[in-house]
Amino acid sequence: MAAVQSKAVARKRRQRRVRKRLRGTTERPRLTVFRSNNHIYAQVIDDTSNRVLVSASSTGKAFQALGKNGGNIGGAALIGTIVAEKALAQGIQQVVFDRNGFLYHGRVAAVAEAAREKGLKL
Repeated sequence: MAAVQSKAVARKRRQRRVRKRLRGTTERPRLTVFRSNNHIYAQVIDDTSNRVLVSASSTGKAFQALGKNGGNIGGAALIGTIVAEKALAQGIQQVVFDRNGFLYHGRVAAVAEAAREKGLKL
């Protein structure tokens, strides 16, 4: 009989499997998304220099001033547009999308689609 895994352990396994071949470079950094029950976070990371270039989250002051909720698709889409605007302002045109072990569905997909609509190439 197979051992029962928790959701978190299974997500970490998926995360490691994808990260083996997915790297953010200086020319094309990695856009990673993390979602919790109430919030969503997005970061653009350059893995060659181990630096976070751009970040946006539903816990930030700019997001909370809008009165939105990070636990729904509308809030996630807003985070996608914010991170795309910040990335484009720094001259980042293309990124590699890292879903961080989550399914490409719901809030994770909303972040990616909103960033694409804003002009970021995923």
